[in-house]
Amino acid sequence: MQEPPTRAADLFVSVDGERLRYRDEGQGPAVILLHGWTLDLEMWRPQVSALHDRFRLIRLDRRGHGRSEGTPASERDGADLAALCSWLKLTRVALLAMSQGVRGAVRFAARASIDVAALILDGPPRLDSASVADASLEQYAALARTQGIEAFRREWARHPLMQLRSGDAAAHALLAAMIARYPAREFTSPLRQYAPSCDRVPLESLRAPTLVLSGAHDLPGRRRAAIQLASDLPDAELVVIPGAGHLPNLDCPDTYNRLCRTFLTRHLFPRHQR
Repeated sequence: MQEPPTRAADLFVSVDGERLRYRDEGQGPAVILLHGWTLDLEMWRPQVSALHDRFRLIRLDRRGHGRSEGTPASERDGADLAALCSWLKLTRVALLAMSQGVRGAVRFAARASIDVAALILDGPPRLDSASVADASLEQYAALARTQGIEAFRREWARHPLMQLRSGDAAAHALLAAMIARYPAREFTSPLRQYAPSCDRVPLESLRAPTLVLSGAHDLPGRRRAAIQLASDLPDAELVVIPGAGHLPNLDCPDTYNRLCRTFLTRHLFPRHQR
């Protein structure tokens, strides 16, 4: 797995009294990258290495993840994205979101006051489901209460969604490190307050061209969700990545990067600059 060419500085934006970490690197059209549950902005290292020459890549630690403050609340991701765009004075963006991050990206895109030029939605959950990750949040909360946060982390690391098919030792180390540092603050907060929202996402209002990605070896429910999402959106294509599970950006980074680069170039650059 390639490392980013240089280590970008950690930057912070304050949203509702909480500091959210982001990194801003590369030049070109702005692309915001949004990770899934228990992960953080470090998951996008292979993409930064491959795409920073063509795009301005803005990686956000979602609320309650990585070095961002607050308690995880996926229903707040859209507002956090809006605040980040306002802070950076962005008027046109693309979004690359995976897993639970897809919910926030879609909510933001459906209601954004700025131009959302393209969407890449990777391994989406069912958008009408309150499930955090094809597993019960209450189940993990009970484990954390009775046996501690480390017990939760060990159990979650064994979940099928967190299994890499790649033999790249660096990718495995990166994933293990992200899970090991996940703060899991939702398990020390009132659970009902931070359960993911199931409010209907207005997919019919999304007009941005969309690439839906799915690992060929992702869970069947996730593969079905990807197919359904691609069919529900007015301008979407679905690509299944062979040899990949739920984390194709780490399992098959070369294929993933090529797909992202081609799609983003097509929709973010005028024809004569492609």
